[in-house]
Amino acid sequence: MIIKNVLATVALLTPVYALSAEFVLTDSATNTYVDHWKTSAQELGINTTTPFSIEKKRLNTGKQSGVDIITIDNGELELTLVPTRGMGIYQVRKEGKRILGWDSPVKEIVNPAFIDLESRNGLGWLDGFNEMLVRCGYEWTGHPGVDDNGQLLSLHGRVQNTPASLVKVEIDDEAPHTITVTGVVAESTFKKSNLSTETRLNIIPGENSFSINDTLTNKADYDDEYQIIYHSNFGKPILEKGAKVHSAASEISPFNDYAKGGLKSWQTYLGPTKDFDEMVFNLKPISDPEGNSLAVLHNKDANSGVSMRFKTDQLPVLTIWKNTDTLKQGYVTGIEPGTSYAYNTKYQRPLGLVPTIKAGEQKHFDLEYTVLTSAEDVSQAVDNVAKIMKKQKVQLKSEPLVDLSH
Repeated sequence: MIIKNVLATVALLTPVYALSAEFVLTDSATNTYVDHWKTSAQELGINTTTPFSIEKKRLNTGKQSGVDIITIDNGELELTLVPTRGMGIYQVRKEGKRILGWDSPVKEIVNPAFIDLESRNGLGWLDGFNEMLVRCGYEWTGHPGVDDNGQLLSLHGRVQNTPASLVKVEIDDEAPHTITVTGVVAESTFKKSNLSTETRLNIIPGENSFSINDTLTNKADYDDEYQIIYHSNFGKPILEKGAKVHSAASEISPFNDYAKGGLKSWQTYLGPTKDFDEMVFNLKPISDPEGNSLAVLHNKDANSGVSMRFKTDQLPVLTIWKNTDTLKQGYVTGIEPGTSYAYNTKYQRPLGLVPTIKAGEQKHFDLEYTVLTSAEDVSQAVDNVAKIMKKQKVQLKSEPLVDLSH
């Protein structure tokens, strides 16, 4: 643990010391590793009306052997972060019950050591897919396939199956006592890439929201391509027959020919349906004057849900993935802001959706998730989408952006 002393000067030049706590849990540069760690507002001597706690531990059974998890309880929400899996978020609980997340056939939090990304013709990523938030990228993302240069690109890139090389927790001593968990995930391959992502999760005690603030840095001496999709996945209790999604967007198109059949009903969801193949839709989000777009998912009764706020200059496209298969098969939907849709990289270059990051350059990605716990919360979030839309209707495009027939 490192305690930082911050010197402040007040009237009469009286020195006052404020403490901000920083706990380094993993640092590969110094071979630092803390196996089990826990702290709380009480232990830190922070006087707050909303007690909070943070705990880090290592799992030791089955395919999750060697996986580190960090649980943050801010007094309202309990988030489970997984540093071993690219700093993804496994689930979010409220009052002891999962509110954000889903039931995957993958029941363990799988150690990347047990995953071969290139198995099943590049679908090995699915062997560990069960999180609420999965970062897809950053060197590439999208469906597997052979790129223009002949290289096999596996499903959704490597970052989610890359352990963080630096993990630290910071707690502000002054109100509102923001809790920040930082992780650094490196994608470095000789002759290929040298990308580093600093992920930051911020949450304030007592609030029903949290933010993600990521910084991607190209540490190479050469420009490089990058892609990112924030694969945000929700199942029960929000997802059910009659659940609905709202998004501030100018247009929507089907991902492929199969999705054409569901285009007119893109906003509503079926209950668990056997033999329902996944339907994917491509949206062009629009933003408010501050550059923020908004997507909202709520249950049938519109009294529970989640909203996602993101910046369109950072994440210019949105994918909606509807996988309303059976409960055992994986009943889930994905709301996925990104730089790219879910097509293979070679199909996205002609669409202008494979951006370049210059040598030494940084790119920033900022998202906010809010848990909606009442009809009033849901109504306000949906109204906020409508305010961005300004009575504009989403234009339905009947044909996919990409011809996948050849």
